[in-house]
Amino acid sequence: MKVWAVANQKGGVGKTTTAVTLAGLLAAAGRSTLLVDLDPQGSLTAYFGFDPDGMDGSVYDLFDALARDSAIDVAALLHDTGTDDLALLPAATAMATLDRQLGTRAGMGLVVARALKGLAGRFDHVVMDCPPMLGVLMVNALAACDELLIPVQTEFLAIKGLERMLSTLQMIGRSRGGAPPHVIVPTFFDRRTRASTDALRLLRDRWDAHMWPRVIPVDTRFRDASRAGLPPPAFDAASRGCQAYASLLRWLQSRQAAPVRETPP
Repeated sequence: MKVWAVANQKGGVGKTTTAVTLAGLLAAAGRSTLLVDLDPQGSLTAYFGFDPDGMDGSVYDLFDALARDSAIDVAALLHDTGTDDLALLPAATAMATLDRQLGTRAGMGLVVARALKGLAGRFDHVVMDCPPMLGVLMVNALAACDELLIPVQTEFLAIKGLERMLSTLQMIGRSRGGAPPHVIVPTFFDRRTRASTDALRLLRDRWDAHMWPRVIPVDTRFRDASRAGLPPPAFDAASRGCQAYASLLRWLQSRQAAPVRETPP
């Protein structure tokens, strides 16, 4: 089972779109796929028509069960997305209280990794949508993933979020003896604007070794798919945005099947 985390310490860079599109492409190819919403804001959960303010069965229950020293059936927390081969482990807004309630409790950094281990025979792929801040949920994502995908909007303010994300990755790597490999994915690229092309040039100048060599373009079909509550590939697989993500997926799959965790500098 391959586990990808999609994260950046800045909102609005295309994290949820990246997660749901890649998962939709995997599901369309017949690969059993689980989406995990680790963001208390619940954008991925709301995408499929669920209300994170009133979820019955969510990521929160995993942490609550550990806090109460009780067992939990992880499979019972999964929800049907309405798309074949695509399930959702949703978020609940109560997850925003986890750092305050449980952040110092032993074992809280491995809750998600242990839960996913129990689902290993059920899914081929897991894609996690992460919160835009460092905390117990981000730590869980980095501990559970085989690879970290970092969407970065091609504008200069988003690059600051990337710098924070890379600093977090180094810090986690030092504390755990290694960090997951990471890939920077340029998003919202608009070749008509100088700001977008200049930001892309800066990304390539500074982090080319860790960048996917192509870009995800601005595409209004993503917004249309979100309104319909469908993964973009199920809504319009021929759109230029979906085609770009299909290229990203092929590139990710062409790399080593089991990437070695990076040793931090």
